[in-house]
Amino acid sequence: MNDPVNAPTAVALPELKSAPLDVTQIQAILPHRYPFLLIDRVVEIERMKKIVALKNVTVNEPFFQGHFPGFPIMPGVLIVEAMAQAGGTLLLTEIEDRDNKLMVFTGIEKARFRRPVMPGDQLRIEVEVLVWRRTAVRMGGKAFVNGKRVCEATISCQLVDRSRSQNSSDAAEGESAE
Repeated sequence: MNDPVNAPTAVALPELKSAPLDVTQIQAILPHRYPFLLIDRVVEIERMKKIVALKNVTVNEPFFQGHFPGFPIMPGVLIVEAMAQAGGTLLLTEIEDRDNKLMVFTGIEKARFRRPVMPGDQLRIEVEVLVWRRTAVRMGGKAFVNGKRVCEATISCQLVDRSRSQNSSDAAEGESAE
C-alpha cells in the first residue's frame, strides 16, 4: 500500500552522511512518524561510530495525557526508543537500499533512569557504536537534559528486509482471518 503522506522523501545519500539533519531529512531515513518519531534534529554524526540527536519534549506529547496526569514525566522506555531511533539514523545512512530495510530493536541491557524528563526539557541523545556487523549492531546510549545524565542503556538492533516483515504480517493476518 502506498501512503504518499508518510512515504520517505528522496534525499541523496551524501547529504545524509553529515550533520546537522532536520526532521525532514530524518524522516527520509527512518520509517517512524508522528506520534512515534522521537528525534527532532541530528547535530553530530561520526560515520559508523557516533551520533548526537535532540528531542524537544513538549506538553503536547500524547503520552503525557496518562503519564502522569498532573505530574507529566516522559516514559523511560520512550527515552530508550529515542536512543534507538538516533542509532537507527546513524546506521541506516550507511545502507544504500534502506527503503527496503528496517532496523528493529532486539535488546536493551543495563538501562538506568536517573532523573525525570518533563515538558520543556530538551533531550540530548548520544549514541556510540560498540559493535557493528553487517546486519546487527550494538550501541551504547546516553541521554542528557541541561548537561545532566537522565538515562543510559545498551541497545541491540538488527537489519531486516521490509519484504520479510511484510510477508510475516500478511501471513499472520491470513491466519487470524481463517
